[in-house]
Amino acid sequence: MDIVPRDSFNREIDYLRVSVIDRCNLRCVYCMPLDGLRFLPGPELLTAAEYETVARAAISVGFRKFRVTGGEPLLRRDITEIVERVARLPGAEGLSLTTNALMLPALAGELRRAGLTRVNIHIDSLNPETVERQMRWGSFERIWAGIMAAEDAGLSPLKLNAVVTAGYNESDVVDLARLTIERDWHVRFIELMPLGGGECARLSIARYVSNVETRRRIEAELGLMSEIPSENPSEEARNFKLRGARGVIGFISPVSEPYCGTCNRMRLTADGKFHLCLLNDDELDVRKALRSGAGDPHEEVAKILLKAVALKPTGHHLLEGRSTRERSMFQIGG
Repeated sequence: MDIVPRDSFNREIDYLRVSVIDRCNLRCVYCMPLDGLRFLPGPELLTAAEYETVARAAISVGFRKFRVTGGEPLLRRDITEIVERVARLPGAEGLSLTTNALMLPALAGELRRAGLTRVNIHIDSLNPETVERQMRWGSFERIWAGIMAAEDAGLSPLKLNAVVTAGYNESDVVDLARLTIERDWHVRFIELMPLGGGECARLSIARYVSNVETRRRIEAELGLMSEIPSENPSEEARNFKLRGARGVIGFISPVSEPYCGTCNRMRLTADGKFHLCLLNDDELDVRKALRSGAGDPHEEVAKILLKAVALKPTGHHLLEGRSTRERSMFQIGG
């Protein structure tokens, strides 16, 4: 039987989300302000070889699932090399990636051949005007082209993620949900989370929409949905199907229905820190161990990762008005 690391709350932690960059080619209203941003200089980012070392160390202590995130990970010129290095490792049970899809038409096939198995694509609306207003610098046509490229490349099951924001796209959730009737896609609706303490965090509080409301809106237009029992206790989404639909509708509700009790995730930031919980500021430095020249980097990273698992907090404190202040979403990787 495989050994899986457990935290102090007896949760199995076997899923590592790996951020490879903090830059993005969009400026979604709830994620990145238009001004005042500082991005990591190249030397502060982990290299492709360092990501492989971290992944090897993670597998050696029981991690099995990996996801590449950003910022926008496809902005890394060596993204295919990163994917290939991690995907080929014995013990890695598939490698997924989160993207806004703008660069997928050129990269989807290449990434699939490198070992990428599936993608989550961020699209907040099927209305081009809403996309431009909410996802600033976004283009519905280009995102849709990326979605088609991912499907053509066999990156499945295809998952579309929409962040529901009052005054922007709360009325557009019905059209997104309707996609699942004819397509075998997963369309998932995500509640806003206040991270970073800046203008985007304030907007996330002011424009919050509960998934209770989102589900009610969808069912009022498209009919009642039946819940799909989850075989994975760490599943972050509650999944449903419309009658006769091919695809799945998911609700990720960290505020209205926290799932901290079954969390199995650890996060690695682009500058090499194990971030212990998305909505807390606690971190352990991995890059220092990778570059210090003291000891075996693989063994040192494994020790730090096990320490991070042991220190993982029980959950967030959003209901008490507390969240991460040091980093925003694009600096953590979601």
